[in-house]
Amino acid sequence: MGKPLKIILSTCAVAVLLLIAAAATLPFVIDPNDFKPELAAVVKDKTGRDLALDGDLTLSLFPGAHISTGKMSLSNTPGFDGQPFATLEEGEINLLLWPLLSKKIEISRIVLKGLVVNLVRNPEGVANWGDLNRPKIAQATIPGQSDGASLPATTQAAFAIGGMAVENARINWHDQKNGQQIEFTELNLNSDAFVFNEPVGVSVSLKILDKKSQSSQTIKFNTELTANEALDKFTLRQSDLQLSVSGENIPAKAQTAALTIADVALDMTQQTAKISALLLKSGEMALSADLNGSAIKDKPSFQGAVSVAPLNLVQLMQQLDIKRPVMQDKQALNKLALNFDLAATAESAELQNLLIMLDDSQIKGSVSVRDFAQTAIRFGLAIDTLDLDRYLSPANKASKPIASPALLLAAGFSALPVATLRKLNADGVVTLGKLKVKDLILQDVQVKLNTKNGVVTSQQSIKQFYQGHYSGDLNLDKRGDKPLLAVNEKMEQVQIEPLLKDYRGKAWMSGLINASMQLQGQGQKADELKSSAKGRLNFLIKDSVIKGFNLQKLIDEGKARLKGTELAADYKQDQTLFSEMSGSASIANGMLQNDDFVGKSAKLRVDGKGNVNLISEALAYKINAQLLNADASAEEPVKGTVGIHVAGTLSKPTYRIDIASLLTEKNKAKIDKLIDKLDKKIGVEVGDLLKHFLKRKKKEE
Repeated sequence: MGKPLKIILSTCAVAVLLLIAAAATLPFVIDPNDFKPELAAVVKDKTGRDLALDGDLTLSLFPGAHISTGKMSLSNTPGFDGQPFATLEEGEINLLLWPLLSKKIEISRIVLKGLVVNLVRNPEGVANWGDLNRPKIAQATIPGQSDGASLPATTQAAFAIGGMAVENARINWHDQKNGQQIEFTELNLNSDAFVFNEPVGVSVSLKILDKKSQSSQTIKFNTELTANEALDKFTLRQSDLQLSVSGENIPAKAQTAALTIADVALDMTQQTAKISALLLKSGEMALSADLNGSAIKDKPSFQGAVSVAPLNLVQLMQQLDIKRPVMQDKQALNKLALNFDLAATAESAELQNLLIMLDDSQIKGSVSVRDFAQTAIRFGLAIDTLDLDRYLSPANKASKPIASPALLLAAGFSALPVATLRKLNADGVVTLGKLKVKDLILQDVQVKLNTKNGVVTSQQSIKQFYQGHYSGDLNLDKRGDKPLLAVNEKMEQVQIEPLLKDYRGKAWMSGLINASMQLQGQGQKADELKSSAKGRLNFLIKDSVIKGFNLQKLIDEGKARLKGTELAADYKQDQTLFSEMSGSASIANGMLQNDDFVGKSAKLRVDGKGNVNLISEALAYKINAQLLNADASAEEPVKGTVGIHVAGTLSKPTYRIDIASLLTEKNKAKIDKLIDKLDKKIGVEVGDLLKHFLKRKKKEE
């Protein structure tokens, strides 16, 4: 808006100066119409343009000096033919009579009616106002005098302009270089008599139509302006700006805003500005600020306190025609307020002492954009508590795939458009006192984040992660066709039972876990990342209890089935205890393969292998449980070996005993006696053959 307003004021000044040139002749003439040729000559001499005075000039001296004009026009510069540069339907100028007797011109009021100005810039970038020189009123030639004659020295310093009014003016701006056409219509300007160092009331209203964007604006502005004689110090008081915008590309097709400022002080010599009690309102939003500016001509910068009053963010989104995403909590985004200290230049902005209230969360810290062109963002934020689940969609609530903190973070960044992420240049730290995500409760969280040219790196730590702690880092590269992901994570002393209860709603296992994982993958979505992931996993679980699985009961049930009887024992707890479980796994093609599972307890030794489908979470395990003799001094510490098949899913595992393994153990003593008899009667070779067959059969089972 700055440049168009300058053009508007400049063109209005041209029209005013034309009337002043006419007023300068009043002390010396009777009928101003007799001097139309001389007036046109003055304009031609000063502007190089032709002035056409189509209407009559009328003059009256009582009760005050008054001159009015009919229609007049000013020609365009060569090369811009077809329409005049400016036309005026009617002009009026009122002068104080007594100063005229002393050859002083004091204008009490100027009125311009129906002013039309056509501003054009051609395809080569040449403007049709560039040849206009600044008029030098003090050296204006007096009609009727010889060439080169000037006004007396006393008259040169004797101009004073009173009030001014511009009624129903129009300015047409056509930039042929970029195809822009803007119309300023219904332009009205009204000002009180101007006196140096005294407040002058000024009001402006106009409409702006941008034909290229098919948008329109209505502006109303009122203020009290004070200027010193050197015109290098200005004060505006009680400024009020009303703005309404409409168009197809405007949110909700129409927006309104109101700006009020108690005081504005500009010192062009010191290049300072002070803006007091600024208040901007637009629908739900109310922004207030007090700002100080420095180097406002050379390299402007502004500093000050800014605040946004509490507002309903959902209603603001509706005002801006932004669709509210469907969230788990219908009350989310109902409250937003912020305060910060601003330091801004044309290239950068810094928000210090930032305080944001978002629903039930309080956010403190700082954010800076060091380079608008490069979108270079630096931040340091501390959040007291954040329930992220409130802002997730209901579909996400039901879907809880296997995911670690790093993978959840990677999924969030993977959802960002590639173009957005490639432009994002951010570096900073976020700390959270308490974070809830996917029903997991995380405390004392810190995330160090860096994004540049489509590459995201982060280091995250959780000091209180279900009575243990977590650390990890990720690298996400979205520069190629498919994002590349690398993750390293480690958790120590984490309680499994409360973690599963929060994440799955039910805990089928308890214990203390230590684990580490290294993972690499590629893809846009979580399923793609899982199916392409490759890596290693190591785990150690201590003092664990597997619920819904009583190994002794399962064995006894198998034995009872073999005998055709019912279970006689009363099993009070449907669970199995392990003092330690450990193993490692490889990850590839969406499968986790574990070949060295080991479990230990006072009565059991378990080993086995199997896999987990990371996408469907299906289990496929075969484990061998060795029952230990209660008597530690027994010759055979292993009482027997039982095979168990584990299937189902991670959330609903199923267990099935291998009956064949029970059958083998049940008849082991009889088979050994039979082999001894065969060795004695037939020969050792037959006994060895039977042993080999039984071993092979057992392996097949």
